Amino acid sequence: MSDENIQRKSRSIEVTLAAILIALGVALSPFTWFQVGPSKANPTQHMINTIAGIMLGPIWSIIIAFFIGIIRIGLGTGTIFAIPGGLPGGFIVGLFYHYLFKKIFKNQNGLIAAFTEPIGTVLIGATLSIYMVAPLIGSKISNLIIFYIGWLASSLTGCIIGFIILLILYKTGYSRENILGKP
Repeated sequence: MSDENIQRKSRSIEVTLAAILIALGVALSPFTWFQVGPSKANPTQHMINTIAGIMLGPIWSIIIAFFIGIIRIGLGTGTIFAIPGGLPGGFIVGLFYHYLFKKIFKNQNGLIAAFTEPIGTVLIGATLSIYMVAPLIGSKISNLIIFYIGWLASSLTGCIIGFIILLILYKTGYSRENILGKP
């Protein structure tokens, strides 16, 4: 098989995996969200962020989180906060895994990058939501701590579940390298 065919097959697998993760994130969202101030936190989003960040990388995880967020908003299981809250978590996981942990650990121990998801969701996402999104929609949120605590609970739950799923996948031979055919 030529390099071009291998690359095309790998891209097809990436797109398919992204579509599956989007579908999973949307399908589970009605059952897993909870109210945090004016937002609807969803651990499923953070689970998907963790899996996408490690399996597909930071750019794909942003695309996946964006589509899940838009669809959740349309279904009423999410709010406008799903965009700034969902995008940074997977991006941070992808950055840490692909550019730091994978090189340091060189095995499944690099999966601990899953636990960097709250950095993106809580520190970046909640802060952006409070100072940029809330004023745009006329919401008067004066307490960042409410968002931090609520989104941390959602993010930690999701990244723990994502980590467990990834660990099971890696232990049964379904690693990023085996699925996509590239490191």
